[in-house]
Amino acid sequence: MLVTGGAGFIGANFVQHTLRNHPTYDITVLDALTYAGDRRALEPVADRVRFVHGDICDTDLVDRLVAECDVVVHFAAESHVDNSLHDPAPFVRTNVTGTFTLLEAVRRHDRRYHHVSTDEVFGDLALDAEQKFTEETRYDPSSPYSATKAASDMLVRAWVRSYGVRATLSNCANNYGPYQHVEKFIPRQVTNLLVGARPKLYGAGLNVREWTHVEDHNDAVHAILERGRIGETYLIGSGDERSNREILELVLEVMGQPRDAYEHVSDRPGHDLRYANDSTKLRTELGWRPSYVELRAGLADTVDWYRANEWWWKPHKERTEARYRSLGR
Repeated sequence: MLVTGGAGFIGANFVQHTLRNHPTYDITVLDALTYAGDRRALEPVADRVRFVHGDICDTDLVDRLVAECDVVVHFAAESHVDNSLHDPAPFVRTNVTGTFTLLEAVRRHDRRYHHVSTDEVFGDLALDAEQKFTEETRYDPSSPYSATKAASDMLVRAWVRSYGVRATLSNCANNYGPYQHVEKFIPRQVTNLLVGARPKLYGAGLNVREWTHVEDHNDAVHAILERGRIGETYLIGSGDERSNREILELVLEVMGQPRDAYEHVSDRPGHDLRYANDSTKLRTELGWRPSYVELRAGLADTVDWYRANEWWWKPHKERTEARYRSLGR
């Protein structure tokens, strides 16, 4: 198995999850080790993984690695919305050109391919709506990040139809759990509290997200790899929707702080209102169910991990907060 972006948050957890639950795989990780990738996230399995430091836009390298594997799982992406608003160019290069490079190699060597994407490609939903995203929802991306992920999804579908590439796709809700970069919402708040700083909330904090533990997400990816239908898309989500304010207040509660011990900062431009996935297809066709059915328990486990692993996140913290300060957030 070739795992792209396997030193990033979801990718590193996927590699560890795979070796725990599917130990017959020999795994090669390809990662460019941008600021969001950290090879130390693979330390628990370093002796069982082949690591290649490289770029998914490197045609020769990608071709060689794809030729040596049976299946490709593609996590590698530029993924932070704020960064895409500041400088969209890396997002176009990695998310679009990188996916194209992988698809061409997979086509040449007839390899199984799974493409990991996001529900942000669908745009957003009204806060008071009952509807959820489905596999048939029209794409309506609202940031450079989500637009480039939408483009990559369309490339995969075209390569399936035009060239017969053996690919599946998944669009996931917000993930949380160990090894998530401190720029992201939950780890930023947790680590702020751990260093004695006040958490930050964009605007009024009314924007709603569906939160899925990374272990559940990666279990779903394996279900799709093993039982998913070629050419099909599957939405992944726990079904647990919370506003950003509710999440922050729950983090504060789990960490023994007053629920109002945070400050408001300016909202991000074009901040999507609500994401929610209808994961019925994944559940009925493939039998997937989340293990973390209680968000509070998942958050408590996540907080415990950050408490115990300061060595991993502390080196990233000051640089991240300096960038947020420059943006007024």
